[in-house]
Amino acid sequence: MTLSLQDIAWHRSVGQLIEALDKPNFWTLLVRLLGQYVTFDSWVVLLFSSELRPQVFAECPGVGGGPDPLFQDYLNGLYLLDPFYIASREQAQTGFFHLAEVAPEYFEQTEYYQRYFRLNVVADEIQLNCQLDADRTLCLSLGSTQRFTTEQIALLSLIQPWVIALLRQRMPFEELAPTQQPQPAAHWRTQLEASVSQLKGAQLTVRELDVGRLMLSGCSSKEIARKLDISVETVKVHKKHMYSKLGIKSQSELFSIFLQAQGA
Repeated sequence: MTLSLQDIAWHRSVGQLIEALDKPNFWTLLVRLLGQYVTFDSWVVLLFSSELRPQVFAECPGVGGGPDPLFQDYLNGLYLLDPFYIASREQAQTGFFHLAEVAPEYFEQTEYYQRYFRLNVVADEIQLNCQLDADRTLCLSLGSTQRFTTEQIALLSLIQPWVIALLRQRMPFEELAPTQQPQPAAHWRTQLEASVSQLKGAQLTVRELDVGRLMLSGCSSKEIARKLDISVETVKVHKKHMYSKLGIKSQSELFSIFLQAQGA
């Protein structure tokens, strides 16, 4: 078997990345390498866990080089509605994931999609996940203003073993010298329930809070019923009671309450 010049260039670049595992510019070098094979417009490296808010290890510069206010909203609480975050918590695993695989049925109709995703990520997203232990997932996310093509997705699937191996080998250096300590994440139910009680004087049940969050993430009544192991009719009853207690009539109003609860 003969190697092409492209094969040789790829292996050479991977070798250089291995040499740079302990260097501050590792993530930039990795993203530049991926950019030679797949077109994307934004990227971020995150650590997901259930007990902490997402920790950012590296990200593409915002407009003007400063922090992106929309992304700060994400870190303050919108991540709880992120399809990739939800998928990583429901079934933690290593691999390559495309938005179309993890997004709920009505994701593009949600307030989260309209107010955050399409403005910050714009059109499409893929994520390479390295499962570090039972709770922590190291993620490299790539966002694009265009839909990723079948060829791009196939190529990323092909090279994912190299990329994920590099993510795993890089992690000890991040743990030794984190840029900042991640903030503990109050359980979303507790946080939302306290805020709702303060804002509306309403006491929601655990099940109503579960239904509300899944609604906001874009899940249909059937998806919510399957995730919570209840009937579709029970989902509708919980939704009706929740709306009545909060004095609202739409998901838009529910999303506004959610934002206030997260301080976003």
